[in-house]
Formats: sequence, C-alpha cells, structure tokens
Amino acid sequence: MTRELSQPPGSPFHPANIPGSPFHAAPGSPFVAPIAAASPFHAPNPAGAASPSPYHNLLADNPTLAATTKSANIVWHEGDVSREERQQYVGQKGATIWFTGLSASGKSTIASALEQHLLHNGVTTYRLDGDNVRFGLNKNLGFSAEDRTENIRRISEVAKLFADAAVIALTSFISPYRADRDSARELHEKAGLPFVEVFVDVPIEVAEQRDPKGLYKKARAGLIKGFTGIDDPYEAPEKAELHIRSDLEEVAVSVKRITDYLVEKGYITLKA
Repeated sequence: MTRELSQPPGSPFHPANIPGSPFHAAPGSPFVAPIAAASPFHAPNPAGAASPSPYHNLLADNPTLAATTKSANIVWHEGDVSREERQQYVGQKGATIWFTGLSASGKSTIASALEQHLLHNGVTTYRLDGDNVRFGLNKNLGFSAEDRTENIRRISEVAKLFADAAVIALTSFISPYRADRDSARELHEKAGLPFVEVFVDVPIEVAEQRDPKGLYKKARAGLIKGFTGIDDPYEAPEKAELHIRSDLEEVAVSVKRITDYLVEKGYITLKA
C-alpha cells in the first residue's frame, strides 16, 4: 500500500518525522538550518521571533521597492531559461506596442487588425484590450485617478511578461495620464524590452461623432463622471514612436506603418 506523500505534520508518515528521509528535520538538515550570514539572502531575525527568518527585512535596503509592495519575505527565483535561449527556440523577440488615445479614437480597431496581420505573417502576438481586461484581471478597479493608475500599472506588468516570453504584446488602453505611460515605458526599459508608444489621435469632435458605445453622449448628459476628454484630462504623448491620425488614414495604412516600423527596428521578422 502506498501512502500519500502529503501528510499532516503530526503524522508519523510526515517526511519530517521519518529518520533517514531527505526531508527529515534533524539538526544539520538543509531544510531547517538558517542561511549563513554571508548569504545575500540572510537577514536579521525579527524581534521576539523564536526561530531564524532567513528572508526577514529582505526589502529593508530597498526603500523604493518596499514602498510599492505589500509582499514581504519574497525572493526572485531565476529560472534555467535565459531570454536569449527562449527567443532562439521561439524564433522571435518580444516587445510591447502601447496604443493610447481617446475613447473611439480607433485604438482597438487598429490593434485588432495589426494582431491578425502579424499572426498571419508568422509573428506570435497577443492583444490586451482595455475593456476586456476589466472583465477579469482589473474587474475590481473603477475609473478614479488612483484606479486608472493601478489599471495601467497592472497591464504594464502583464505586457512585460508577454514581451519577456518573446511575444509581441499589443495593449489598447486610453491610458490618459502621461506619468502612467512613462512608468510603463520605464518598466520595460529597465528589463531590456522594447516599448513602442503609438498615439492614435483624433479631434474630440470626431471621437464624439463616432461614439460607438454611446459613452460621450452619456458623459455630456452627466450620466458618466470623470470621462476622459470631457471632464477628465487626456495628456497627449510628447514623444510617441508613432503618431497616427485615424481620421485621416485607413486602418490598413496604419497597420502597414506600424509593421514597417517594427521590421525596421529589428523587433520582428515577417515569415509569411
């Protein structure tokens, strides 16, 4: 009869209670010995603690990180696959293409068309859409300035993971605040990952005329508060890699412009 490996700590069959088991918590066991003081992960024992806590105060020497995380006792675990190795076997590099602009500017339309175009040309890509993400990952966020910032912070991290996985991430978000977009860029740059900002620009009058979801009409009627472009600001990019006037050019032209830019920069190679 084979016993389950998962046993309560008090069970005589728990690995820690079986002498000779590699998990036996005997003195000198690598599973109970404290990390040496010379280890980069060693940290002082918390006051009053009964046993060593090897990761205590791990964030103490990094005030910036400590101020922005509620997770303590964590250590980054580096895997066995390097970025270069992943890119070699996947057959492409990763990058984030960040679409920004007013509601109804055409961000999602262009991003969707680009996603299909790249996929049909052998480039693995995935689109992250502002509304879609709020159905799941960001469903607990509203549209206050704080929630908008958190919305962009989360999607910046997700896009970075896609890019690190050698996928072209297409993000389509109003992302109205320049500081939030700059933070997304900085996150990628620090990780050594390409970040391409695409400003999908239209006059507010054109956006209101399109109004496919009827949101501008509701905002003008006072039914929606804090709506970007009406009673909440949109801070246009100052140095976007690409500036697209979606009211002046066809979607296919925009897709070609973006694709040509990515090829020129060496971010993608069309295979089809």
